[in-house]
Amino acid sequence: MRRLLAILLPGLLLLTACGGGEPPAPEPTSQSAGETAKLDSVELTENGDKKAPGVKFTQPLDVTEPTVKVIKEGSGERVKANQIAEISILALSGADGSTLEDTFAGDPEPLELNEELKTSSAVIYNAFVGAKIGSHLALAVPGKAAAEGAEAQPTQLLVVKVLSAKEAPKVMDKPEGDAVTPPAGLPTVKENDKGIPEISVAGVAAPTALVSQELIKGTGPVVKETDTLTVNYVGVTLTEGKVFDSSFDRGEKATFPLTGVIKGWTQGLAGKTVGSRVLLVIPKDLAYGDEGQGEAKGDLVFVVDILGVK
Repeated sequence: MRRLLAILLPGLLLLTACGGGEPPAPEPTSQSAGETAKLDSVELTENGDKKAPGVKFTQPLDVTEPTVKVIKEGSGERVKANQIAEISILALSGADGSTLEDTFAGDPEPLELNEELKTSSAVIYNAFVGAKIGSHLALAVPGKAAAEGAEAQPTQLLVVKVLSAKEAPKVMDKPEGDAVTPPAGLPTVKENDKGIPEISVAGVAAPTALVSQELIKGTGPVVKETDTLTVNYVGVTLTEGKVFDSSFDRGEKATFPLTGVIKGWTQGLAGKTVGSRVLLVIPKDLAYGDEGQGEAKGDLVFVVDILGVK
């Protein structure tokens, strides 16, 4: 999720989590919610591809609850549940119509219409599921009262165009691909009777550089540094071989942006393929440094199963 969604959408989701909205229709169509009459004045003028539309509305616009409505319906297929909607966003001040952010000229923002979104924000989920490709939606986000030492924030108007929709990539249950024989001198990995990788670090020297070694080479898409991954992993310290973290033990896959983890993961997993099992031997300067984090101290070793990417 790029910057605008990362900044604006989470706040909207928190606000809409208790917003309700009407129950989903048997044949889903985009559902309006909130003070929709206040969006009746919104008028759009198309400016061509990769350009935000011209927007006129009665000012100031002020709503007390999250409000969403299709302003201009597209002519494409309807967006379905569990798809990823590709969208562009124009954020305007409800007070004076000034532009706060505009993503139309850049790459589309992905919005995954999954159960997590449905649970956290029925309003957003129901607005996008059933919307036609090419539609423009208006989302009004309530402003915030002035906190001590800060200015009040007016209502924001987001004009969102649904550019396309695609199926969400499937997440694998386990790595799949060709086994790779690693070179000598690396930690050894074997699976226990539950299929969980166990790492032995006996006799392994401290790394002088990052080691990223495939144990299974998957045949899926190549991972980019900007991707969000779904993985299973186990991590041990190199000095003692002690497990300090394991998604296998929690019984739940982990999902995270590759730019939001330690450098050893970012550098070591970028360029690998979905379906791979990767052994990472990470010097402390590419992990948590001299101080460490909890039990994760010094040089670290991970086995990471790359199960999905988006």
